[in-house]
Amino acid sequence: MSTLFISDLHLDASRPAIIGEFANLIATQAVHADALYILGDLFEAWIGDDADDAVGHRFINAMQPMRSARKPVFFIHGNRDFLIGEGFARKAGLVLLPDACVIDLYGTPTLLMHGDTLCIDDAPYQTFRTLCRSADWQRQFLSRSIVEREAFAKHARQESQSYTRSASNAGIMDVNQSAVIDAMRSAGVRHLIHGHTHRPAVHALEIDGSSAQRIVLADWYETSSVLHVDETKAQGVSLAPNA
Repeated sequence: MSTLFISDLHLDASRPAIIGEFANLIATQAVHADALYILGDLFEAWIGDDADDAVGHRFINAMQPMRSARKPVFFIHGNRDFLIGEGFARKAGLVLLPDACVIDLYGTPTLLMHGDTLCIDDAPYQTFRTLCRSADWQRQFLSRSIVEREAFAKHARQESQSYTRSASNAGIMDVNQSAVIDAMRSAGVRHLIHGHTHRPAVHALEIDGSSAQRIVLADWYETSSVLHVDETKAQGVSLAPNA
């Protein structure tokens, strides 16, 4: 048995094939695993549980095998879907976890994060993140009509794409090594798994004289990808495409 980790699927109606690939992952792999962890940005955008989201309904249907088998699926909010609430989570069969939590991964304490809080060099993004994660901002946003929220989300995606394409922003959008070390040191771990940056890799580093490992999950824009961890690979896992 193994535990599966995925991140940054960015499920969206414009990319129906990816939704199908997720359903295939659930039916062929996740249902036979010990657990599935989704580390944020499951959806391209989420404007509230009260929105009648067709992709959300497809996701709930795809998750049916996990609910029937009583297999746990854990979810950490990303920067695109931080408004997913307990209502949608219950319907889908998700257990919501705080962003930055430590799990016992086959005897190895492992820190799980979405990863955006590690990108501290991107000051404009961090300022916006702090704003939109506040209770007041979310209450005001969710009080708007669905049409207004959809328009805001569309504009935000366009702004994000323009910002991401700028070569001058490439460096600041990656994680800051000091932030990584601080997060792992604070959590008392030497293993970290996160997404967000869309730069899949296994990084070796050193913290206070001890070897450590940071695993970055791949996004699903081009192809689906899943990280498998089992008891024999808890110390040195690798990224592999979803077969």
